[in-house]
Amino acid sequence: MAKDTPCREPIRSLFISDVHLGSKHTQAKALLKLLNHYEPEQLYIVGDFIDGWKLKRRWRWNPTYDRIFHRLMDLRRCGTKIRYAPGNHDEFLRNFLADYGLIELEQEFVHEAADGRRYLVTHGDKFDKVEQSMPWLSLIGTYAYDVLLSTNYWLNWARGKKHNRYAFCNLIKRNIKGLVKHISDFESQLMEAAAEQDCFGIICGHIHSPRIMHLDNLAYLNTGDWVENCTALVEFEDGSFELNRADGRILATLKSRQPATELDESMAGVLIA
Repeated sequence: MAKDTPCREPIRSLFISDVHLGSKHTQAKALLKLLNHYEPEQLYIVGDFIDGWKLKRRWRWNPTYDRIFHRLMDLRRCGTKIRYAPGNHDEFLRNFLADYGLIELEQEFVHEAADGRRYLVTHGDKFDKVEQSMPWLSLIGTYAYDVLLSTNYWLNWARGKKHNRYAFCNLIKRNIKGLVKHISDFESQLMEAAAEQDCFGIICGHIHSPRIMHLDNLAYLNTGDWVENCTALVEFEDGSFELNRADGRILATLKSRQPATELDESMAGVLIA
């Protein structure tokens, strides 16, 4: 008997970033489950989908990665527009920026939501002053953090914690990245870039901190990552957004344009603990 076709939820747009395929800590199976759940009209890959840094050091590829790419091809055949804005870990793709029909590769995109509001979509690494001025320090920090991730994973495995074995690392990294954001004024610079292009907000990744908030009447939406948090940004047919975790939890929302307040203040700025 043939298997039943899975029931997939139609949505307008799906935004994912920082999957880091090639890293031993990527949660690729969780991403594949999410991709199989949704049927988006548009899919934005907002950088660091492939971890070129890790693959250059040691080639690591498993069948789940292949299934992810097969799912992406299935989506494209069904009409999904796929747009890819490379990040610092997959910057090698920046040498091939073009519209290839199957996928569109650009440094950044301007996404027009269903309610007419415009969002600048970019990975965000070019607004990280540490990344731009001291890339060697960023590289050292990345490998040091890998050690921390491995240690945290096995300690929590030994303690029987299965829900989020990277929780402690997530807390530490948020504190470290918080310092980076303070130095580089990361969020403020992104908002300025969005305003310069007459956009209502910014959609980015890079710092692995999923968030929706308002800043100076502009919207800041960070998609999070697929190492610690397993989060994605979903746009619905009315132009509203949800920041969703792979387990189904809604972390934050941004309402569609309404005569009243546009941002759901009760959920704005929610961070994952």
